[in-house]
Amino acid sequence: MATRSFTLKAPAPMPGWGLSFGILLSMLSIIVLIPMGVLLWRGFVSFGAAEIWAVVNRPRVWAALALSFRAALVAALFNLVFGVLLAWVLVRYRFPGKRLIDAAVDLPFALPTAVAGIALTALYAPNGAFGSVIGQAFGIRVAYTELGIWIALIFVGLPFVVRTVQPVIEEIDRETEEASATLGASRLRTLTHVVLPMLAPAAMTGFALALARSVGEYGSVIFIAGNLPNVTEIAPLLIVIRLEEFDYDGAVAIAIAMLAISFTLLLAINLIQIWSRRRMGAV
Repeated sequence: MATRSFTLKAPAPMPGWGLSFGILLSMLSIIVLIPMGVLLWRGFVSFGAAEIWAVVNRPRVWAALALSFRAALVAALFNLVFGVLLAWVLVRYRFPGKRLIDAAVDLPFALPTAVAGIALTALYAPNGAFGSVIGQAFGIRVAYTELGIWIALIFVGLPFVVRTVQPVIEEIDRETEEASATLGASRLRTLTHVVLPMLAPAAMTGFALALARSVGEYGSVIFIAGNLPNVTEIAPLLIVIRLEEFDYDGAVAIAIAMLAISFTLLLAINLIQIWSRRRMGAV
């Protein structure tokens, strides 16, 4: 007669599936789903789609939306390139002050955005330490222009790319690069055909995070932007202005427009990520 042997299963550090899923769904609902649902309900049910379009379809609103997403996209692209380079240097090279630079990357995470905005404005104002030099040398004004907005968004978005790509670079085996060189590939070919494909998914994730942060950034931008309507006024500031005027429906309409554009951009980025992962898997 066969005997059955029973082994005790080691208890998992996390609770069971039902409890874990319930906690996840509850937190997600409280933080994300319910606020977004209330926003959409207020906009489309209480206010109406036609009224939302009437609020959004104004020159001042279009200018603010275009500036917010254009500046966020430029800053995210800049952070994508130089964030990957910075992460590569921090992982692959040793130099004096490396730990200090590595710690400084996280500064935008800990620094209040209003403090960052005031500091950047003081530095890049026409009479500031950097602004006066740039103005005299190149005749370029940084603060109170779109260029100043770019700098503020680059400052707050750079850590997202660096910290997302850095662990992936640490896991890349140097033998892969050496094998490519042994087979006769140049450094450029090794970079474009071996290293970058492995970094692409993480780099796109960092790009999406930096873009999302930049689109909704408020505190570090309003001080350096100048906030001129149709020139340097960002969409989040326009929402705050509508709230201060007790125009809650107008604020909701602009917020829904930002939500729709952001969702479209993030969906496109996720599709590119899926394509790059499938391409890398096929290779």
